[in-house]
Amino acid sequence: MEKNIHSFTKLIYTLAFILLLPCLVQAGQWSLVWSDEFDYAGLPNEGKWDYEQGFIRNAESQYYTKARKENARVENGHLIIEARKEDWPNPDYKPGSSSRRSRSSREKADYTSASLITRGKASWTHGRIEVRAKLPAGRGVWPAIWMLGTNIREVGWPRCGEIDIMEYVGFDPNTIHANVHMAKYNHAKGTGKGSKIRADKPYNSFHTYAVEWTPKRMDFFFDEQKYFTFENEHSGVDAWPFDQPHYLILNLAIGGSWGGQKGIDESIFSQQFLIDYVRVYQKKQ
Repeated sequence: MEKNIHSFTKLIYTLAFILLLPCLVQAGQWSLVWSDEFDYAGLPNEGKWDYEQGFIRNAESQYYTKARKENARVENGHLIIEARKEDWPNPDYKPGSSSRRSRSSREKADYTSASLITRGKASWTHGRIEVRAKLPAGRGVWPAIWMLGTNIREVGWPRCGEIDIMEYVGFDPNTIHANVHMAKYNHAKGTGKGSKIRADKPYNSFHTYAVEWTPKRMDFFFDEQKYFTFENEHSGVDAWPFDQPHYLILNLAIGGSWGGQKGIDESIFSQQFLIDYVRVYQKKQ
């Protein structure tokens, strides 16, 4: 019965969106170019999503698994990214490997999770990227909705550009963050650009996170409230590497350099990051 009620509610929201879409497009000249409504069941659509796998970044505690339904699945109209407390062997472990090489120096992980990416499937230059999601809760969680330049393997981070549409750390439970990083401005240099907004218990309900990205600026929104703007200063690619394609990432990290600053509450697991939809719009030419 609960599943039927949810399906009916999702149908109502979808119909309302379809009815309102022409007005939204006409008002803002945005056109829907890509989406995933998660109106299916099973593993995420392999035509739209790929995975990061292993220990990836930021000294995080989780091992990202690939195509494992316990960590990433679609059911009841939502993408579920689930972090679980469980021992997970690291197949890339090399005894004696330097601790600075985190992908090979750690024999196992204490947590598993998933990081879904559109790299190699879809990327965009400018547009409105909008995600409706419900966050996990508890000390140690670090979910994010973000983008990286597709040229990261050629130029590295942060020259590729990074757009953080939403970042959240569980030890600061009523705050949503947006940030951008590039060669000139980034957290490693202490010159990062970003802002934050108070959000009362964002883990209790779904909210909409979005960026509107043009050649001139980026505007970041929480439930359509704009709270951060980053403008193109026109000083070159080191300050604005954002006129090139970026791909999307949805992930739930545990611990790490930011998410783990206050430790990890082991009693909270498992935790779920629920995504209702992902929609990408671009301006009509």
